[in-house]
Amino acid sequence: MGARASKNPAILGAAAWLPIACVTGGKKSAAGSVPPGRRAGVPAPDIEALLAQMTLDEKVGQMTQVDRSALRTTEGGELATFFIGSMLSGGDSLPRTNTPATWADTYDEFQNQALSTRLGIPLVYGIDAVHGNGGLKGAVIFPHEIGLGCTRNAALLERIGRVTAQEVAGIGIDWTFAPCLAVPRDERWGRTYEGFSESPELVAELGAAVIKGLQEAPGGAAIMATAKHFVADGGTRGGKDRGDAVISEEDLRKIHLPGYVAAVKANVATVMVSYSSWNGTPMHANKHLITDVLKGELGFQGFVVSDWQAIDRMDPDYSKDIEVSINAGLDMIMVPIHYRDFIDKLKALVTAGHVPMARIDDAVRRILKQKARFGLWERPFTDRALMATIGSPEHRAVAREAVQQSLVVLKNEQSVLPLRKDARVHLCGSRADDIGAQCGGWSVGWRGRRGPTTPGTTIRQAMAELAGPGKLEYSRDGAGANVADVVVVVVGEDPYAEEYGDKQDLALSPDDQRLIANAKQSGKPMVVVLTSGRPLILGDVLEEARAVVAAWLPGTEGGGVADVLFGVVKPTGKLSCSWPRAMSQIPINVGDPRYAPLFEYGFGLTW
Repeated sequence: MGARASKNPAILGAAAWLPIACVTGGKKSAAGSVPPGRRAGVPAPDIEALLAQMTLDEKVGQMTQVDRSALRTTEGGELATFFIGSMLSGGDSLPRTNTPATWADTYDEFQNQALSTRLGIPLVYGIDAVHGNGGLKGAVIFPHEIGLGCTRNAALLERIGRVTAQEVAGIGIDWTFAPCLAVPRDERWGRTYEGFSESPELVAELGAAVIKGLQEAPGGAAIMATAKHFVADGGTRGGKDRGDAVISEEDLRKIHLPGYVAAVKANVATVMVSYSSWNGTPMHANKHLITDVLKGELGFQGFVVSDWQAIDRMDPDYSKDIEVSINAGLDMIMVPIHYRDFIDKLKALVTAGHVPMARIDDAVRRILKQKARFGLWERPFTDRALMATIGSPEHRAVAREAVQQSLVVLKNEQSVLPLRKDARVHLCGSRADDIGAQCGGWSVGWRGRRGPTTPGTTIRQAMAELAGPGKLEYSRDGAGANVADVVVVVVGEDPYAEEYGDKQDLALSPDDQRLIANAKQSGKPMVVVLTSGRPLILGDVLEEARAVVAAWLPGTEGGGVADVLFGVVKPTGKLSCSWPRAMSQIPINVGDPRYAPLFEYGFGLTW
């Protein structure tokens, strides 16, 4: 097993390295040879003793998170010059050569800089591994959370967390900005697919399971998890991303807070604050919720991080934004580009007494404790042995199982499903043979994209394998479907993320409607498979199709879709959200006074 270590053999005097009790839950193995020119890992220091030695520059550096693109290169030493404590790769901040080795090399070189500083405090590096290590080409990509919510299987979610941790740790990264604990209450919201359910109870149960899997992954693969986005991001008016949740504190606590209660009980390392507002107050400025409720009432012991450039949006005066957010309880700011300006302004605020030193010390203490908890001093470099787990058959098998359990059969008239093994099947629709469309957003890029973005199995490939030679025909437009016994039509949404997914009309696209009309003309029994990040308005499709299956955004393992369609496994998925009849019903959630959806929360057929 490889070690993670540093270039400077004598960063601190002996007094600074007073060992704390044995730190468990560390990410990497310390066994094996040390890379040339680097010292071996050292015991984690006594945090209070370390904090007492730190200058204001060093403390502010720990509170600063910089995107990889802002530094551009590992050369030049700016990370060390400014004592930067954290880095991230935003959704599109990916290495040009997107391989595990390139990620690991980049991480290790930046870590070298961090460890070359006077106090040698290791760097913590975060990414959005929200459904597997989606930024890495070749990693296993799981269904998005809305599909995982339909599994109702906390044990499976914990396994998914462990797999994700291994595939993240395998490229050196210590921290994922996941799971999302949003409770989506309006399907118009572009991040609906990032929430497990409209049910606070289900969100709490599954979110805690993922946190446990990520933070307790065995074999030195444990990474820091993030509960996000605090709080009520799924409750904004009109489903507007980064909008305003106009609700009482009673409803906020009843609907949107339970996931965080469960996350704190699961000892989550970090909490990310939401872009959104609550009754007009930006969440990044809400001291009552961040300090009084989260840290005080709930007893959260980790650190609070901002969202990407989020504090900048509160007021045109950037110094005021920094002052308000830090005093509200933010511990680390995802700057993420103009870090020199942030550092200068925060130091000036402290010097002028506008941000108390006690608040700075609390923030830095919280950050350092999590770095110690996850073994970053002992194992500061990538364990290259973990790379072998990335995209492994064992991991893909877990993802295939997740897809199987996430599918929800909404209609199955005359038992057209499962498809007969001797049936001649015509599969149509471009999304049936598009790995990028299957994966959706946050997949090898922030908003994802269609096309062959990463290795995986498309629905077409998987169905062809199960059907056998000559039994499956495929077309993009439904041409030739009349010679088949049954036609399977795959329709849905193109990839998107965040506000780019906000929509006021969730009807099927004109292209998808034409495809269904073409398939209908064949006169053959029609099965419609939906690949989408939320319920879509079905209109006449429900009457025209013999069967309708919600496959959500299944990720790289299309085999799970084929397994259900061909009856290799029985469908067990139950809706994690209510399915509206028309746009006029949105928002609709279980428990509403007038609750009459097309399909109720918890609905799902089997055979």
